[in-house]
Amino acid sequence: MGLIKATKDAIQSLLADQWRDYFYCESLSNDILAAKGRKKDTGGRGGKGSDNIISNGSIIAVNEGQCMVIVEQGEIVDFCAEPGEFMYDHSSEPSLFYGDLSGNIKNTFKTLGKRISFGGGSAKDQRIYFFNVKEILNNLYGTATPIPFRYIDDNIGLDMDVSIRCNGSYSFRIANPLLFYQNVCGNVADSYNRSQLQAQMKAELMTAMQPALGKISRLRVRVSDIPFHVSDLVDAVNSELSEKWEKTRGIVVVSMTMNPPSMPEETAKRISELQTAAVLRNPNMAAATLAGAQAEAMKAAASNTSAGPM
Repeated sequence: MGLIKATKDAIQSLLADQWRDYFYCESLSNDILAAKGRKKDTGGRGGKGSDNIISNGSIIAVNEGQCMVIVEQGEIVDFCAEPGEFMYDHSSEPSLFYGDLSGNIKNTFKTLGKRISFGGGSAKDQRIYFFNVKEILNNLYGTATPIPFRYIDDNIGLDMDVSIRCNGSYSFRIANPLLFYQNVCGNVADSYNRSQLQAQMKAELMTAMQPALGKISRLRVRVSDIPFHVSDLVDAVNSELSEKWEKTRGIVVVSMTMNPPSMPEETAKRISELQTAAVLRNPNMAAATLAGAQAEAMKAAASNTSAGPM
């Protein structure tokens, strides 16, 4: 009885999987990095095909901003990064409705024998994944603790280490979907969300910010001018993260925004005092400062009515 039931189940599942399928993916939002492809319900199939079977000759629709990857038995066997219609004609699952009929009949009977030996089901796993290769925007970052920064002011000959805090946002994109699949998301049941990776990325980004800001400081940039050198900061961050993000996960930072960095109040006050003292080293500036102070004193004395004519 077991063999008869297995044969019956094998025939039913095999017939359902003979139909060519149409795979697609809904629009991928800013929060979805990867999603499993879905079969379009065409109706009238005489049975429901297996979810993880791709019949030979099936059609796959790839939208703008997406990259498609076909995985068979856990191994990437094909991919397409161009928008349009993609026909998968190298599947190991035969279809009577595509290709050479006599050859397909022969291969179908071979597949039937395999299914019977596995109790009527298919001992095969084929999946289609779509990756969001658009720019992923609005990823916030901020320093939990101050970051050391070398403050250089050539005008007064100042070279000192200060601590700064900074925050803003950055964008990234999946530049290599194959690496992202192999090392990050893997065989997800439905979709892989940005939130699953965001906390780790933020921590690693802030770790890379310190040496990146060090490279910016070597450009002799003031703290207040750092936001004007964001493009240099992006290059420096990507350089620091290239091994871990780009070469391992297939991710690159596209752009960054930064609000004006802040220093501790006592540090800012100290720098201001040093700048003022440096200005007074110039005799002309010192004389002008003294003259200004004398003028203010005379105005104050003249406005004091209780002091008399003097």
